[in-house]
Amino acid sequence: MSNMGARVARMFRNFNLENRVHREISKEKPRAAPRHEADLSRSSGGSEAAETAKSVSQKNAPLLGLLRSVYVESKDPAAAEASQEVSVETEGARRPLRFSVPGGHYGLVELSDVPRGKLTIAETLKALGSHQRHPQTWTPGKIAQEYSLDLKDTKALLEFFIPFQVHIIPPKTQSAKQIKAS
Repeated sequence: MSNMGARVARMFRNFNLENRVHREISKEKPRAAPRHEADLSRSSGGSEAAETAKSVSQKNAPLLGLLRSVYVESKDPAAAEASQEVSVETEGARRPLRFSVPGGHYGLVELSDVPRGKLTIAETLKALGSHQRHPQTWTPGKIAQEYSLDLKDTKALLEFFIPFQVHIIPPKTQSAKQIKAS
């Protein structure tokens, strides 16, 4: 039923379309609004424009002196801490890998070490899996110490990062089709 309504609407929309288009095209175009008198005098008077350009390009000695007396000193405490962290990191910036996945044949580069405070995906999954299986043994403090991480970051990682889990639901009947392991 709605298809019929669309046909009727299209018929009215396309009715006499060409004549309506020609009528709109042939209408006289609207003229631009007249310019304000002040704008006309400015654009026609070339001497004022030259004087303005000349005054802009001149150096004003009193203003230049005031500008030279201005001295701005900025101290950002966050930037100072960041520069201290960078200097600390450059001393012992990298740590050897604890766990890695061989990836040479997949087009991945085999890593030998990573920056302190960072984890690879394999190390992250290993640490999270160990924490899930043995939470009393693999506490946030032990994981932070083992992988050279900040304790606050380790707690956030354990709280918010959930590794991929596979749940296999057995079929309700034995006659259901199952995919065999290869």
